[in-house]
Amino acid sequence: MKGRKWSLQMTITLLVCGVVALSLLVTDILTSRTIAANIEKSQEEKATNVARMVAHSQLVIEALGKQDEERSIQDFAEETRRFTHVQFVVVMDMNGIRKSHPDPAKIGKRFVGGDEGIALKGKEHISISKGTLGTSLRSLTPIFDHTGKQLGAVAVGISLNDVQKAVSQGRNNIYTGTLLGIVAGILGAVLLARYIKRILFGLEPSAIAKLLQERDAILQSVREGIVAVDQESRITLVNKAALRLFHKAGLAQEPRGMKMEEYLSNSRLGWVLKTGQTDPDHEMVLNGITLVVNRVPVFLNDKIVGAVSTFRDKTEIQQLAEQLTGVRLYAEALRAQSHEFMNKLHVILGMSHMGLYDQLTNYISELVNHRNNEIGAISRNIKDPVLAGFLIGKLSYAREAAAELHISSEREVPEPLHSYMSHELITILGNLIDNALEAVSNCPRRQIEVHFDYGDDILTIEVKDTGVGIEKETQNHMFERGFSTKGEDRGLGLFLISQSLDRLGGEIEISSKPSQGTRFVVYIPYDCKGDIE
Repeated sequence: MKGRKWSLQMTITLLVCGVVALSLLVTDILTSRTIAANIEKSQEEKATNVARMVAHSQLVIEALGKQDEERSIQDFAEETRRFTHVQFVVVMDMNGIRKSHPDPAKIGKRFVGGDEGIALKGKEHISISKGTLGTSLRSLTPIFDHTGKQLGAVAVGISLNDVQKAVSQGRNNIYTGTLLGIVAGILGAVLLARYIKRILFGLEPSAIAKLLQERDAILQSVREGIVAVDQESRITLVNKAALRLFHKAGLAQEPRGMKMEEYLSNSRLGWVLKTGQTDPDHEMVLNGITLVVNRVPVFLNDKIVGAVSTFRDKTEIQQLAEQLTGVRLYAEALRAQSHEFMNKLHVILGMSHMGLYDQLTNYISELVNHRNNEIGAISRNIKDPVLAGFLIGKLSYAREAAAELHISSEREVPEPLHSYMSHELITILGNLIDNALEAVSNCPRRQIEVHFDYGDDILTIEVKDTGVGIEKETQNHMFERGFSTKGEDRGLGLFLISQSLDRLGGEIEISSKPSQGTRFVVYIPYDCKGDIE
């Protein structure tokens, strides 16, 4: 069983608290020793200074050795003791006999401690000894007259308990500071953990890692190329599909970390970063490869922090559009045929119910003959079964729209060498016939003629209608994407025709007069399977 994982907040809190506690502990150990040594030294210096002051006092020098003036030594020593807050100030002669003491009863008696010998020999020193007042830190200083003769010594003592108390007070201050530091560290760690968790949207590191893995898997699995840049237009992300397109265009250099303008000078991502506007469905030519590009800015707290661009090879999009367009046209043709067939079945059913069998026989004969004539004429002249089936479906569709559609051919149109030609022809013819049916929908004479002619490897298709005609100004823009005089979400059919003609290397001519109809003539290079029989 796996151990329970700590949360990000708990991890940060424990880590910061641990670091703070360890740092303060080490500081406490090092500082305590230093402070203890400094306090002891300070107490030694205090005792030494007091001893020197007494030893150099003119009153002590003059009174020492004169019995009638030795009383003044006691008064001076006690006043000095009370003023400096030391434990005792003892003045002794060369025999170690006390001339002053906090306890007057001990004046005239020998100094106790055994550490006075060095001072009586003329040397100043520090010692820790036990006397009548307990163990103390002592500073002993010799007393000399103006001729340099030693008269005695001064012993100034500070209770060792007072020294230890001062050291303990210093350590307590350190402990208090350490405790406050730990409390501040815990508070800071909690606040830091909450802040980090807030900017990470409350996610734990494991969840963030999973999201990153999922995001990377998604980015690498899509077929569109994706490139992301930061606010300085430096490339931060490129998925496999984008690298494939770039390599296909001859860009073998690793793009990550480069400026987008240096890698793709016509990327326009700099403009998106500057303006904050999207740039959808733009075509970009990259070393002969046409890409359809979308560019969008990335906002964080209403501030642009980068931009993302998606790429797709236009050829793939065109192939998909052609397939969808062909399927739609096939479906419409089949629906029209099915609808027409159902109407005729209703007529047959009604005549049979009424017992009009002779008229029913004639109706079926005319229907079959007419149908055979239509299908026979198209199948004899149009050898491509896909295109022929499509045209037969359009005949039914036109009858359903109460329009006359006449299909004729100057000579046989052979089957194309490549199958994609059939799809392109269906796209061109389907949109031209649909536009013609729409043009004649409100006219008293609803007639459309489609004529084929093939020769010298050129296929000519003529589509004429008896509609209202097209204005000259409209003709100048009618092949533009999205342009339409029929409302929104239109204007795609003629654009698809122009795209198909561009791919096939074909041309189109338009002639139209108001109230006299419109005539389209299409010329397409046409490679066929074998010779015409």
